[in-house]
Amino acid sequence: MAKNKQLYASGTGQTSRIDALKQAIEKANHFDFDLKGAAMASDAFFPFPDSVEIAGLAGITSVIQPGGSIKDQLSIDYCDAHNLSMIFTGTRHFKH
Repeated sequence: MAKNKQLYASGTGQTSRIDALKQAIEKANHFDFDLKGAAMASDAFFPFPDSVEIAGLAGITSVIQPGGSIKDQLSIDYCDAHNLSMIFTGTRHFKH
């Protein structure tokens, strides 16, 4: 998560994308960073809209991800309905 050219928090080392996101939000909140208007980037796609929903509720307004899930449209639809921007990079750095 970043805002104003500053990294606010990152969620790393989790097997769950939800846990990683909640960890990052909690860390940003711990340091009193205001996530309203922040961007969130991921090195993996969002196959379900749950992550973008949690991010949006935390104040994040932009999501950057590689895309590539057969369910990308679910996250796109959520972002469109909730005024969140989503950018697809087309490059996945995390592989398993």
